Order: sequence, then C-alpha cells, then structure tokens
Amino acid sequence: MARQLISTGSPFEKTAGYSRAVSDGDFCWVAGTTGYDYATMTMPEGVEDQTRNTMHTIARALGEAGFSLSDVVRANYFITDAAYVDLVFPVLGEYFGDIRPAATMIVCGLNKPEMKIEIEVTARKRPT
Repeated sequence: MARQLISTGSPFEKTAGYSRAVSDGDFCWVAGTTGYDYATMTMPEGVEDQTRNTMHTIARALGEAGFSLSDVVRANYFITDAAYVDLVFPVLGEYFGDIRPAATMIVCGLNKPEMKIEIEVTARKRPT
C-alpha cells in the first residue's frame, strides 16, 4: 500500500504544511486534532463537545485512509486544564472503551485560546 496523505480541508493544514493523517502500509498516523468543526471553522465552548468533534474528525480521517477507530493502538491526549480529565474520560470511553489503545494524557497549553483538547492517534491494521 502506497503512502497516502489525508486532508480535512482545514486552512491550518496548508498554512503549516502538514496532513491530517498519513497512511503507509499497515500504519496510519493522525496528526494532533482539535475540536473545530472544519466545515464551519467553529469551535464549541465545552470540552466534551470539542472531544466529540475531535473524535469525529479522527474517525473520518482514519476511514478515508481505510482504517477505523478499532485499529487505533496509541492515543495521546493534550488538555489545557487538569479539571477537564473527569469530563473527557467518559467521552473518550464512548469511542475507545472496547478498543483500549495505549494512551497518555498531558496537561499543557495549546495553539489557540479556544482549544481545550487535542488528540493524536496511531493506527495499525491487523492481518485478516
């Protein structure tokens, strides 16, 4: 399988020179993704809704590359406030509860003040 670049059409991708996801062989790497609705370039206020938007964008990028959330083996979560941990864990559990990728959550600053969470994942297809 050849290297494939996946884009959401976000203006950030072109400006910063990156792809939303890159698949190569059995692997797909999804870049740090925030809660923007890329169709409208709007960001919900709540961290829970930002997390859902983020996961929707990640699932769509994985799907375009021929992968699914069930292929995710690694997830990195970046949140801007430790108080968000208890709010985002149940939302992440909706998506990854049965998949259970290796994961890390880090409290840090993000690029824009409206961003409360950013998620990056790595997926690997299992032999069929």
